[in-house]
This record gives sequence, structure tokens and C-alpha cells, in this order.
Amino acid sequence: MKFVDEVTVAVKAGDGGRGCMAFLREKYRPHGGPIGGDGGRGGDVVFVADEGLNTLLDFRFQRRLEAGRGEHGRGKGQHGATGASKRVRVPVGTRILDAASGALLFDLDAPGREVVVAAGGLGGRGNMRFVSSTNRAPRRADPGLPGQALELRLELRLLADVGLVGLPNAGKSTFIAAVSAARPRIADYPFTTLVPNLGVAQVGDGTIVLADVPGLIAGAHRGQGLGTRFLRHLARTAVLVHLIDLGSVRDPLAAHDTIAAELAAYDAALAAKPRIVAATKLDVTEAREQLAAATAAFAARGIALHAVSAATGEGMPELMHAVADLVAATRAAASAAADAEAAHTDPVAGLAAP
Repeated sequence: MKFVDEVTVAVKAGDGGRGCMAFLREKYRPHGGPIGGDGGRGGDVVFVADEGLNTLLDFRFQRRLEAGRGEHGRGKGQHGATGASKRVRVPVGTRILDAASGALLFDLDAPGREVVVAAGGLGGRGNMRFVSSTNRAPRRADPGLPGQALELRLELRLLADVGLVGLPNAGKSTFIAAVSAARPRIADYPFTTLVPNLGVAQVGDGTIVLADVPGLIAGAHRGQGLGTRFLRHLARTAVLVHLIDLGSVRDPLAAHDTIAAELAAYDAALAAKPRIVAATKLDVTEAREQLAAATAAFAARGIALHAVSAATGEGMPELMHAVADLVAATRAAASAAADAEAAHTDPVAGLAAP
């Protein structure tokens, strides 16, 4: 399945039906009066977050989403039916932005969440609605109001606990394949990974979701290599795991600083996320030989270097437990901060019970 994470679509809610102007004409009721019904309301365009989807590919072939219009009112007091709403399934993590301004309108960041992105127009009133003591036979009926029409940009941001970052060929795909059921393409040349991959890893009694994004190079924030196109998928992660290939990188600190600089150039919030640094490919002789020097160099900066081999499994259990613990701590801190902010903004929540 092709991975598509950004599309532009046009949405049009249904127009309201026209109100009817009609008069009752029956035998023995010469003064039946006005009896035109109201037009029906137009249908809404509703987006629903669906766990079963992980790409916006469908919208490459369906660029216009339109709900049904309301039926027109009829005589004998018959109101028009409401137009059919258009319910659109999108992946969890889809952000809905205004195509012109780029303003964020909705964020479907939870399974089952749904939002009305375009509201249907109201139906027009029939002439029976305008009867009064001074106007017994109104000859007026309103047209229905048009439904909302918008051009939207849909942007997918994957939901994951851990983001794997590093230079090309750092072993990210091998890593995620070793700890989960994900099966990304693995090869010994740079930029093997062209799209993000998700994997679910079992750690102890719990699970964590990992996202593997294509490798970065110096100047990625200026569009070099694959650029920073896929870094948006790390925005929702709690922890970053920076993988460094000790088997081929001559200066591990320089490799670390390159990635750190690219993250900071893209988004300061992303660069500030808790990070674990891991030296990979410990099964390679060259990696084993420079492990001691690399560990000392990182320790001088106050960074603990985890040495692992995804191929043999060496060091992987310890690293995954450290990652899971950091994810739990980060999520708990974020939850506590959110609760404190809510209590601060809600004066009732901050009151103590008598």
C-alpha cells in the first residue's frame, strides 16, 4: 500500500431545500389557508478517526467530498427530508487545516473521534410559517441556505511512543524489525527507508509503538536528502531514540551533533524531547573496537551510550526497558502538567472540598 501523508480536498456540505408556497384547496374548505412545508436541512460532512487506516491514499482519487442536499418542502404541510451526511474515514492522527491560511481547524488524535468539518445549510421556511393575525394568506417562502464549502489540507501525523532517528543506514529498520512485527525494507545502502514505518514492541507487561522515519543528513532542513518531510510524524512521540552506526561512522559525536542540529532547525520542541542514544551494529568488528572510546566521549558530555546489536540481540532487552521506562515517565509528567494547567484555568477545580 502506498503511503500518503498529505492531501488537499474540497468539501461541500449539502444546501438546504427550498420552502414551499402552497394553499389548501379541498372541497368544503374554501378558506383552507397556507400549507407550504419547510425545506429540509442539508447534510454535514463529518470526518471520523478510524484505527483501521494508516494512509491518506484514498483521497488521491477522491478530491471532492460532498454531502446530500435537503429536499424541498411540499404542499399539505409536508417538510422536506434532511440531506444525507457524508461520513469520511481518516487515519487516527489526521490534522485538518485550512488550505489557504494553513490554520489548524481540527486534530483527530484519538480513535473514534469525529468532527463536522462543513455544516449543512438550513432549509427554507414554507409559507405556513408566516401566518399571523394580520397576514392570513402569506405569499412568501424562503430559499434554503447554502452548505459550507471549504478547501482543506489533510496532514497525517502518526501516533507513536518512540521515534527512531539517525543518519541513513544507521540500522533503524533493522532495529524496528528486531523488536516488533514490522517488516520494513532492509538493505546495505543509504535511504533504504523511503516512508515511515510503525511497529509495536512488547516490553514486560506493556507495549510501546515505535516509528521509524527515513534517515537525515546534514542540510536536511534545507531540503537535502529526503529533507524533513517525515519529521512531522515524530511530533506526537514521547521519546526519541537516536541510533548511531559505530561500524561505519568514524566520528560518533559528529554524527550525533548532525542529527541534533537538524532536529533543532526543524522544530525546537522536537529537539527538546527526551532522547536515548544507542550505538548500533555491535556485531561488527569495527563497532566493537571503537565502543570504549565512543562511550567515554559521550560520557564526557553527560550522555549515556547504549551499545546494541539488533542482529544478535545483544543489549536490546536492556535498551528497550530503558526506553519503556522513559516513555512512561514522560507520559506521566505530561499528564500531570496537563492536569495542573486545567486546575489553574478552572477556578472551580482548584477549590478544596469543605
